[in-house]
Amino acid sequence: MPVNVFGPGLRINHFGLIVVNSNAKIGANCDIHQGVNIGQNHGQYDVPTIGDHVWIGPGAKLFGKIQIANGVTIGANAIVNKSFTEENITIAGVPAKKIKEGSTVKDEPNCPQKGEPVHL
Repeated sequence: MPVNVFGPGLRINHFGLIVVNSNAKIGANCDIHQGVNIGQNHGQYDVPTIGDHVWIGPGAKLFGKIQIANGVTIGANAIVNKSFTEENITIAGVPAKKIKEGSTVKDEPNCPQKGEPVHL
């Protein structure tokens, strides 16, 4: 994992390959599952910027100079190749599209909410 990419409170849910471009920016209190790619393994400018409290499902791939807003849930195996700037939505599919208002992240009883302390 590259340093200085992740905000505080990162949670990696399962053992497995995760690829993260060292120039990507990922906010606080995000959940990442196995098999996720965030950017390609090269390139300085075409990298994702991900907000706080984002849940990234197993096998999801995020590519290009895209922005993901706070509180977005990304479904398993989604291919995200465009920005989603609306907060608290659920996206899924190939290519990813908005499938639901609201995010399942806030429905998790143990998920820290904005402003709550996180202990790793």
